[in-house]
Amino acid sequence: MRGEARQDGERGGDDVSDATSVSGVVKWFDVTRGFGFAVADDPVIGDVLVHFSVLQAHGRRSLPEGARVDVLAVQRGRGWQAREVTAIDLTGAVEEPPPRRARDPDRVDPVALIDAAGPYEAVTVKWFNRLKGYGFLVRASDGQDVFVHMETLRRGELQAVEPDQPLRARIVAGGKGPLAVAVTPA
Repeated sequence: MRGEARQDGERGGDDVSDATSVSGVVKWFDVTRGFGFAVADDPVIGDVLVHFSVLQAHGRRSLPEGARVDVLAVQRGRGWQAREVTAIDLTGAVEEPPPRRARDPDRVDPVALIDAAGPYEAVTVKWFNRLKGYGFLVRASDGQDVFVHMETLRRGELQAVEPDQPLRARIVAGGKGPLAVAVTPA
């Protein structure tokens, strides 16, 4: 079941006594779609689908990336699916950044700078830290580092980027150096 939740009522009718105890780490969870996947510690099992309905007993509707879970899982035609969550450990979870209370006066709004940006140009990802919410791209034309914020990636519908990944970016001269104000896949 990699990447899709079943829509045909597959969830019902399983006896938990037929389930296998599986431990693993959440690799992603889409709150909007109501499911995610945990990577089992046992590589033979692989990914385990975790639907929000099995989290309700724990007072949750989602799980953060990096959380450890113990589940009772059943094997389906398309993979493993959690039928019950027996434990959740949030110690290694990636926390969402706290909401901003007041706007930092030194913070630049990239959207306001789009009109001043040049055309899209080739860049590659140098590094990106999801916890910090920013990273750097490298301009193909001159090798110069270009700052990029997580919100700029999200506006370009990029949920994650990896080092050396090719992209296209519109860049402006920021107060601290080049700044990507729009980013798209290459």
